[in-house]
Amino acid sequence: MKRTLKYLAGAAVTAAVAGMATMSYAAPHDTAGRAPHSATATAAAPAVAPAAKHAPTPRIVQPGERVTGAPGFELWLTPEGKHWTTPDMPEGQFRSVVDGNVDLSGPGVSVQSEGTPDRVHLSGLYYGGKGTASTVELRTAAGTVHGKLIELPGRPGWGVWYAVAEPAPNDGSWHFVSEVTVRTTKGKVYASISLR
Repeated sequence: MKRTLKYLAGAAVTAAVAGMATMSYAAPHDTAGRAPHSATATAAAPAVAPAAKHAPTPRIVQPGERVTGAPGFELWLTPEGKHWTTPDMPEGQFRSVVDGNVDLSGPGVSVQSEGTPDRVHLSGLYYGGKGTASTVELRTAAGTVHGKLIELPGRPGWGVWYAVAEPAPNDGSWHFVSEVTVRTTKGKVYASISLR
């Protein structure tokens, strides 16, 4: 009988210890919401963390792949540079990145603007910044405009931004665009240009 009681007592202790191993507890957190390194211990299944938000990155396009920014406004990239059409110039235009007029070793942005009675087509190169380009914001005579980014595969060190804006009444200024800022996935300035 003694032997049976010892066995049952041992089994009860084992079950109690096993039950404790599956318990978890909340540890005190610092002001940033992090628990101290050694404060958490659990054998329970880990909780599923919410999906992390990722900043956008440029759309990767193949050489010659056409991107439509608006009806009649198309862009495409080649290793030599940016190509684009507008309703008034369907034969296309070109901005080189290899002719020596663009210094890819430092941050920069260019701006091309063509308008129709219905919209203003805006685009340009961005290049030479640190980090991964993520967003582009323009200050225009019509207000703030957000555009899109495209790049060739393989991190060439440059890409193209583009946007379409509503035309604005003539405000007496020569430039429709006053500033273009490309930011990184971390929110830092990749490259910027001020035209006023």
